[in-house]
Amino acid sequence: MKKILIIFFTVLNATLVVSIYSCSKKSESQHEEMTQKQSEHEGHLQTETKKSEKKLYHCPMHPTYISEKPGECPICGMSLVKVEEDKPLLKRKIMYRSTMNPNEVSEKPGKDSMGMDMEPFEVEEGPRTSTVEERSIIKISPEKQQIIGVKTGVVERKPLQKIIRTVGKIDYIEPELAFINTKFEGWIEKLYIDYSGQFVKKGEPLAEVYSPEIVSTQQEYLLVFNTYKSQEKSGIIGQTSSDFSLLESSRQRLKLWDITDAQIKKLEQIGEIKKTLTFYSPVNGFVIEKNVIQGQKIMAGENLYKIADISKVWIYGNIYESEIPLVKNGQEVDITLSYLLGEAFKGRVSYVYPYLDTETRTNKIRIEVDNPDFKLKPGMYANIEVNVNFGTKLAIPVGALLDSGEMKIVFVDIGDGYFEPRAVKLAVASDDYYEVLEGVVEGEKVVTSATFLIDSESSLKAAIAQMGEPSGGSHAGHGN
Repeated sequence: MKKILIIFFTVLNATLVVSIYSCSKKSESQHEEMTQKQSEHEGHLQTETKKSEKKLYHCPMHPTYISEKPGECPICGMSLVKVEEDKPLLKRKIMYRSTMNPNEVSEKPGKDSMGMDMEPFEVEEGPRTSTVEERSIIKISPEKQQIIGVKTGVVERKPLQKIIRTVGKIDYIEPELAFINTKFEGWIEKLYIDYSGQFVKKGEPLAEVYSPEIVSTQQEYLLVFNTYKSQEKSGIIGQTSSDFSLLESSRQRLKLWDITDAQIKKLEQIGEIKKTLTFYSPVNGFVIEKNVIQGQKIMAGENLYKIADISKVWIYGNIYESEIPLVKNGQEVDITLSYLLGEAFKGRVSYVYPYLDTETRTNKIRIEVDNPDFKLKPGMYANIEVNVNFGTKLAIPVGALLDSGEMKIVFVDIGDGYFEPRAVKLAVASDDYYEVLEGVVEGEKVVTSATFLIDSESSLKAAIAQMGEPSGGSHAGHGN
C-alpha cells in the first residue's frame, strides 16, 4: 500500500512539472507573438508619421509647380517655399439635449420628456469642404492677413444706384426750327434782318418782297371786294351769293401766297394795292441762316431765313448695348460743360432710338434741357450723367468679386482665420456694389482686398489635394 502511494505521488508530480513547463512555453510563444505584432504596429505608425511629415515645396509665382525637395523653380528660377498644411476645418452643428437626461438629444429646439426646455450644444460633423471646384477652404493667420492686406466687407441691404456717363452734342430742337421761304418769284425790296445770328421776336418783320403775281392777285381781290360791297349796298340780292363765292375764292388765293388775314384786312380798309409783301417771323429765336441780300431775285421755294428757338435744346448721346435696359424715357440727367466749371444743368431723357449703330455698337439717346439763358449752344459738347436707381438690394462690394469666366467667386470669412470660396449669382451692378441673388446671406463678411492672393492660395491647396502624393512621373518630379 505504501508503495502504491509513493508511485501515485511520483506520477502526480511529474504531471505537474510537465503542465508547468507546457504553460511556460505557451506563454513565451504568446509573448513573442504580441511583441512581433506591436513591433509591426509601431513600424506602421512610424511609416504613417513619415508620410504625414513629408514636406512639399512650391513656386510662389507658379503655384501649380510642386516638388518634394527644396530648390529653384525651373520656370522662373525663384526659390521654392514650403507648403504649409492646415488642419481641416470641422463642420459644426447645433443640437439640443435635456438638462435632466443628457442622453435625450434632438436636432430641433423644444421640450424634453419632462416638459423642460432643451439646451443647445455644438457637435462636430466632420471636415468642412469647399463647394467650389478647384478651390479649397484655407486658413490665414492674423499676422499674414495684416501683411498681405486682407480687408473684408459686410453683405448687407442697401440702396443701389448707377451713373451712366457719356459725352453728348448739343443741337437744335427740330420742331422749333422755322424756314422762311416764298411760293412765288420776286425781288427783295428791303431787308429788316440783314445778318445771321440776330435775335428776332415772333411777328417781327424780316423782309419785303416785290412780286408781279402778288400785285395782280391784290388787284383781282380789290375788284371783287369792291363789287361785292357796292352790290350789297344797292340791295341787289340775286347776285350777292355768287359774288360772295368769288370774293372768298380771291381771298383764298391770297392766303395761298402766305398773305395773312391781318394783311388782307388792311388791304380792304386802305383799298390800295401794296407793291411789296412783308414777311414776319413765325417764332422767337435766332437767325441761324440768311440766304438773301437786298435787291436779289428769289425763286419759288427758295429759303430766305432759318430761325431757331434755343430756349430749349436737345443733346444727343450714345450708350453701350449693356446699358440700354437701364435707360428709360423720363429719367433725370445731369449735364455739365468743361468750359462752365461749377455749373450744372438738369434734363430728362426724351427718346431712346430704336436702332443700334453697327460700327460703334452704341445706342443713340436724346435729352431735352431748358436753356433760358442760352448758355447751352448748339454744336457744343457736354458731359452726360444718367442716374439709374435700382432700389434697396442685398449687395456685396465690387472688390469682393472674382470673375473666372465660368463662375463668379467670393471668399467668405467664416471665422478663426478660415476663408471659404463660394460661387455667387449676381444681378444688377452699381458703381460700387453688385446685387447678389445666391451664394451669401445678409451679415456675412466677404474679402474685399487681397482677393487674388487668397484665390491663388486656395487654388494651390485644391491642386495639392487633387494630386495626392507626387510621383516620379508627375510634375512634382522636376524637383528631384
